[in-house]
Amino acid sequence: MLENLPRCRIGLAANRTHHQDADSALVQLLRGADAAIATHLQPQLIVVGRTLDAIRSHGLLPGYQAIERFPYGREGGLMMLVSRVVDTDPARALDAVIYLMDPVDPSSNFPEALALKRQCVIHGKPFLSTLAGAREWFELEAVAGGAPFDASLDPTFDLANESIALIAHDAMKGRMLELAEQHFDLLDSFAMRCATGTTGGLLNALAQRIKGEKAGRHWVRPFRSGPLGGDAQIAELILKRECRRVLFLEDPHVARQHEADIQLLERAARTVTDFASCSSDVNSVQRWLSLLALRSELVA
Repeated sequence: MLENLPRCRIGLAANRTHHQDADSALVQLLRGADAAIATHLQPQLIVVGRTLDAIRSHGLLPGYQAIERFPYGREGGLMMLVSRVVDTDPARALDAVIYLMDPVDPSSNFPEALALKRQCVIHGKPFLSTLAGAREWFELEAVAGGAPFDASLDPTFDLANESIALIAHDAMKGRMLELAEQHFDLLDSFAMRCATGTTGGLLNALAQRIKGEKAGRHWVRPFRSGPLGGDAQIAELILKRECRRVLFLEDPHVARQHEADIQLLERAARTVTDFASCSSDVNSVQRWLSLLALRSELVA
């Protein structure tokens, strides 16, 4: 069994839409993950000011003491989270960031918000920007630590009825193939896999080598390349709730001519925040696939 993160430190923020109402995404997340947080993972939460105000006003995580308050976003709270992502001191550095982003809130595109995600990708730390992604992350990490399953989430782990998108920038295509080969049985258990452009062709070639030419020929449903609209095609699947999970291995060090298409795909996932998730760095994807396989094995 994989070891759970030891006393991990999680940065937490949410746009106003996701924390102001009694049924908002933040409320759903922390109520659903209450046992995972308070009993099994017991992380140190570093929470931006207004988000922490909402946690208190909604009566969430009652009695939980491992919380550090950061300033409001307008006073630099998000900027400070970016600094903690890259901090070399293990007593200060964040291990993961949950930033529940509202796709129509302009602050989601502020420099600090974009930098927060980019530095998480560079440093191989989970950046969780949807309710579904954050809820699943808590569930998988808690199960890895020996917690019982949350049965309410079982339908989302019925992979025979689920779809997954596999996307990689040019410099990351080799890593995508490595991940796909290492976790081939797990990915093969999904009802449908889709990919953009060259990545789809490479994955189908891998599947033909493993499953045989005929069986592997259409293992992945190919779409156009990202610059030619493939990201938009997959975004439509997400918006129609036909594809829940996106593994998008990004290269954060190169200029991307189709940046708008990439942001469109992420925006689609955030639009259906209670349904979709998107993971963008190799370390997080590797651990996610391993923990997903673990939960599937334990349930079977």
